[in-house]
Amino acid sequence: MYESRAHPPISRGRFVRRVLLHCAAALALLLASLAIGMAGYEHFERLPWRDAFLNAAMLLGGMGPVDAPRTDGGKLFAGCYALYAGLVFLIAAGLVLTPVVHRLMHRFHWEQGRR
Repeated sequence: MYESRAHPPISRGRFVRRVLLHCAAALALLLASLAIGMAGYEHFERLPWRDAFLNAAMLLGGMGPVDAPRTDGGKLFAGCYALYAGLVFLIAAGLVLTPVVHRLMHRFHWEQGRR
């Protein structure tokens, strides 16, 4: 997917497209995760979609749920979803930062190899 050490860094336009593609993938992951969280809160806790959205978004954002779960199924779902949300945050951050870090490292190695 990325150019090797032997190839020069890609153009700025291709780099911007690569960053946008990674951001789109991260956004798709976040939206899918939000939908999963909303469905779980609606199913297990019988919350209206607005409250389910708020709880799922707060967990994905790292803040914690607004409404404490009351059912056993809701408690299990909220715990598992909280663990999942922490991983989604790390994966989304990695997706967005990967092309930038790769470009910096590639430029450094490319310039070192040319000396």
